[in-house]
Amino acid sequence: MFGAVPPGRWWTDPARVQRLSLTSDQQKQIEAVFQSSRVKLIDLDASLQKEELALEPLLDADPPDAAKVLPQIDRVVQARAELEKANARMLLGFRGVLNREQWSKLQAGDRPGPPQGRDGRDNPPPPRNGGR
Repeated sequence: MFGAVPPGRWWTDPARVQRLSLTSDQQKQIEAVFQSSRVKLIDLDASLQKEELALEPLLDADPPDAAKVLPQIDRVVQARAELEKANARMLLGFRGVLNREQWSKLQAGDRPGPPQGRDGRDNPPPPRNGGR
């Protein structure tokens, strides 16, 4: 949907600011979007953690009671969805401040070249033939 954006307050990093050609007005607008989203994201993350914690003992029961586990799974999924929606709203706010070129550069990351692995790190493939 929005692609990957760097973690943290990337709009305050001087190298990124220069690479994206961010104006001070854009930085202020992005900071405002971040601040207006921040408390909600913290609350929603805490709600997700609470729902996941409530699920753990239900899954640890022997045997697990599906009548209790399944509704709790629904609550975990709903909490995760609410967190993802709030994050997407924040990213949409960021996107509204940046022009197309800035957004593309932001999503491309700091290094040119092939995309990074799923975990966000540039992991080489495992050696062939047992490393020989």
